[in-house]
Amino acid sequence: MKPESTSSANDSSERSISIEGITEPTILRYFETLNAGDFDATATLFAGDGTLKAPFESLIIGREAIAAYLHKEAQDMILSPTQGVIEPQEDAIKVQVAGKVQTSWCGVNVSWTFVLDQQRKIVAATVKLLASPQDLLAMQRPNS
Repeated sequence: MKPESTSSANDSSERSISIEGITEPTILRYFETLNAGDFDATATLFAGDGTLKAPFESLIIGREAIAAYLHKEAQDMILSPTQGVIEPQEDAIKVQVAGKVQTSWCGVNVSWTFVLDQQRKIVAATVKLLASPQDLLAMQRPNS
């Protein structure tokens, strides 16, 4: 006999995300899997040659490289997207989302821009910090 509550066991670690203006499942899943620390699942949302442009990093290309980067850099991050817009393009969908990222040492306003292909895979994701120059300098200082 299988317990029916197996999915609710995951609900605490992978809570549902709601973003005003966004219903695209791939985007919602991106935030859900990142917040759950399931970086391999996040990487599978990307096209095989998909790219991630993160702050202070060079372009990260491909699912394996994206997963490796997230495992190294996204531990204990809490992403709180609040609102977004979907802009259909000729052969793609552009999605822009605004919100906040909280780490163990700071919180910062962030914008995410995604480009999805017709199969709803992420071909490009860009993360931009929306912070003052002083905030950005503080983020680059090594922890002491």
